Amino acid sequence: MKRLTIFFAAAMVSAGLWASDPMSTNYSALQCCGTMMPYPAVAAAGNSTPDSLTAVMINHVGRHGSRYAASATHCTTLREALLGAEAQKTITATGRKLLALTDYVMSVSANRWGALDSLGEAEQRAIATRMFDRYTDVFTKGRVEAVSSYSPRCMMSMYAFTHQLARLDNHVEVTTGSGRRYSALLRPFDVSTDYQDFRKSNAWRPAYDQYVASVCPTTAIRRAVGEGYEFETEADARELAMTEYYVLASLEAMGLEFDSKSYFTADELNALWSCFNLREYLQRSASTISSTPADIAAELLQELISTTDAATKAKGADYASVILRFGHAETLLPLLSLLRLPGCYYLTNYFDTVGLHWRNFEIAPMSANTQLILYRAKGSGRHYVSLLLNEQPVALIPNSDEVIVAWDTARTFMERCIPLYASVSE
Repeated sequence: MKRLTIFFAAAMVSAGLWASDPMSTNYSALQCCGTMMPYPAVAAAGNSTPDSLTAVMINHVGRHGSRYAASATHCTTLREALLGAEAQKTITATGRKLLALTDYVMSVSANRWGALDSLGEAEQRAIATRMFDRYTDVFTKGRVEAVSSYSPRCMMSMYAFTHQLARLDNHVEVTTGSGRRYSALLRPFDVSTDYQDFRKSNAWRPAYDQYVASVCPTTAIRRAVGEGYEFETEADARELAMTEYYVLASLEAMGLEFDSKSYFTADELNALWSCFNLREYLQRSASTISSTPADIAAELLQELISTTDAATKAKGADYASVILRFGHAETLLPLLSLLRLPGCYYLTNYFDTVGLHWRNFEIAPMSANTQLILYRAKGSGRHYVSLLLNEQPVALIPNSDEVIVAWDTARTFMERCIPLYASVSE
């Protein structure tokens, strides 16, 4: 792979320098949870379909809902460091508070690591309700097909969603499926050899490591372990700082309060988030380093095109009027990047600008979703589509503000987004 010159602003070692940097951000503590942020509040809305159009199909790709932390790894690492500080007699009052919180998180998460929680179920029920309210006829005059990855949190998200549909109208016909047979669509990061080669090559890591070395503050973690705590290297201190960030940023999705001000200044939190955000950007979307992270969504995009196209040709009610897919942030981020959607696709060699233009909390919070809505014109019978990202309309065609476009136009654009070398099946 051709090596690219990486440009950065001058190194910002301290939190004070970060605050004065023009590339710094001032996002809220909740936003700084990134892809661990619970689904944002969405106002209830009626059917927004123009009078001249009738919605006839919904093609949906969603992420699982809010969950417990994916594994005990970060909590265990942080706990061991805090116990080490206690043994060295350097631990501070903040460190003892953080240790108690970590112990509590580990206790409530025992046997639940990665599991969907009640908040995640509520998110999925709310999305289902709003979708049903907006497009009632699409549900009642057709049938629903739902699939999920083999991950239990994705399966439970699917069941929470479809169970709510049944509560709203038990005449809605719903079929569900899950398992590894859907991995090519919903877990391409597991099955794509190109992506596995990309991850093994660590092509993304020099850019990430250089950025973290310049930006990641260690002041917050030092306030916990104490200034006398011995780190072998500064890199170890930065890694523990990111571990502390990850543990605390996971709390909101578990239904626990993220008391950010007890542990981070606003500048520290934004700086730590920017490192997490850059890592996801480099690993899960197209960048100047590689297009592979986005290209793995080619088969999913092809399926969206083919199923939507099939609906335009279907007669009567003999087709799936609603197709629901439940995957992961790693499912959505590549797809949205491949589609070049505003805010989801950003190419630059200046990686210190990523946090200003590509924000993971806007793209893929918990329960993130995209909905491709197919319409039929009442007079001409022509078909149109609109695309919603987290239930908000997004312009699908570049350099256009139109949020409802002719299906022929949208299909042509979407087909051109699929890389020519990608091997996809009809």
